[in-house]
Amino acid sequence: MRKIVLLILLFAVSGLTVAQEVLDRIVAVVDNEIILQSELDFRTEMAAARQRLNPNDQNVKRKILESMVEEKLLYAQAELDSIQVSDEQVDQQLDYQINFYIQQYGSKEKVEEIYGMSIDRIKRELRSDTRKNLMAQMMQQKKFGNVEVSRKEVENFYNKYRDSLGVIPTKYEIAHIFINPQKGDRIKKKAYQLAQQLLDSIKNGADFAALAKKYSDDPGSAKKGGDLGFVKKGIFYPEFESAAFSLEVGETSDIVESPVGYHIIQLLERRGESIHTRHILIKPKSDNEADLKAIDFLNELRDSVVRFKKDFFELAKKYSDDKETAPYGGKLGTFDIGQLDKNMIDMVGKLKPGEISYPKRLDVDPVTYGYHIVKLISKIPEHKPTLKQDYEEIKKLAEFEKKNRLYQSWIKELKEKIYWEIRI
Repeated sequence: MRKIVLLILLFAVSGLTVAQEVLDRIVAVVDNEIILQSELDFRTEMAAARQRLNPNDQNVKRKILESMVEEKLLYAQAELDSIQVSDEQVDQQLDYQINFYIQQYGSKEKVEEIYGMSIDRIKRELRSDTRKNLMAQMMQQKKFGNVEVSRKEVENFYNKYRDSLGVIPTKYEIAHIFINPQKGDRIKKKAYQLAQQLLDSIKNGADFAALAKKYSDDPGSAKKGGDLGFVKKGIFYPEFESAAFSLEVGETSDIVESPVGYHIIQLLERRGESIHTRHILIKPKSDNEADLKAIDFLNELRDSVVRFKKDFFELAKKYSDDKETAPYGGKLGTFDIGQLDKNMIDMVGKLKPGEISYPKRLDVDPVTYGYHIVKLISKIPEHKPTLKQDYEEIKKLAEFEKKNRLYQSWIKELKEKIYWEIRI
């Protein structure tokens, strides 16, 4: 199958590079926009790291530069078409991207260290380019969002590329029942009592930051005295935000319960629609007794299905602490091997369709965990794609190819009507 290239609108992090010097070289011009050498270098390094390419390969750099030119062309056309992006959309994209970097690098502090500035300043630096990128994406969506393929087009695509489509990897359809040992009343009561003691200490003049560093279970903010920086609504849990946004500057909240535990919140500053807070999080912490109870309960549920033919999906609806999947009988979906982490592969790889694993620990995030049993609903072995068995997947590929073909044609049109120049 001939190579299909998808325009990926990379997030505009290039504005953070080396505080661009006055003599930074201009490598391309598109309409009223310029692309600097430092921007190209940074974008190339990012792409090379992600795709394991050589950042010094001139062919790689050229392709990256061409994609950046295409982004600018899309933005120029978006301006001509009066595409609008709201501040809320920009904020959401910034938050999404910052969270992505935090996950990639491990912590907010590491991100701040890499870029040499606070998260708040990173967002300010990126705001303009983020808006432009969103406008470019919306322009592309407006032009090609409704492109569809007919049954005949799918068949033609399949017949043309049949021999080069590769194989469909093994797929697993799975469901689980998740039990959180941190939910017990005894454990929650113990956490609440500690939170109350800390709140009483703060009311009596104890240093909030010192207590946060010592006791808070939020690893991202604890080392900074609980400081969460400036945020707008929509970032934290609703229970947290309801309390935080109702505080006066300098005021400390009562104990606030959220899905992750108990918070003590202090409002430090307001800036427009944003607030600057710090908090102490006390999570209900399970112990060996709670863990063993969770494991025993899951073993009982497993036995009730295996030995007494109870319905796994009904048990998941009734007992699973995974609130997203419980209403659907614990069904997680269908995944190929590359979409599953090692622990899940170890569990489902040993099962036959219809079988259920023994309990195993599941780390939901750095501070939340539980135990679950997994049911392998079905397994589709690796195979060559066929229209009968894999029509929907082939349809997606055909649609992708059609959009890309139309996109490349449109880019040629834009290059004829919008000024652009590559200077290297």
